[in-house]
Amino acid sequence: MQTVRDVMTTNVEACTTLDNVYEVASKMKELNVGAIPIVENGQVMGMITDRDLVIRGIAERKPNSQKVTDVMSGHLVTVSADASVEQAAQLMAQHQVRRLPVVENGQLVGIVALGDLATNKYSDQKAGSALTQISEPLHQ
Repeated sequence: MQTVRDVMTTNVEACTTLDNVYEVASKMKELNVGAIPIVENGQVMGMITDRDLVIRGIAERKPNSQKVTDVMSGHLVTVSADASVEQAAQLMAQHQVRRLPVVENGQLVGIVALGDLATNKYSDQKAGSALTQISEPLHQ
């Protein structure tokens, strides 16, 4: 069984709750990534995606100095590094997310993205299934 640890990205850059949205956006540009975890003492407090910056920041005319806590997604779904890639794909599909922070003992140790699953020969079918479910409109 292949685990999340086998496919996750481990050198994850993060911002803190003391940063502002400008600092997050600059880090995204510098690293060429679409999401930055927000941590406090190593624990994941939230995640900001490029979409969050647009929808909760720019579209709501919030200034660049706005606190990250005002635009981040705070109710995160996380996964253990020891979880199977199938479990990660199921979580992504169930919660309609493309990235999962990987947490061990309450600390951020990596991120597994849909792309990580898609480029893995053992899980590409699971990634395709997850993408289909992620892309479906939310039923409320």
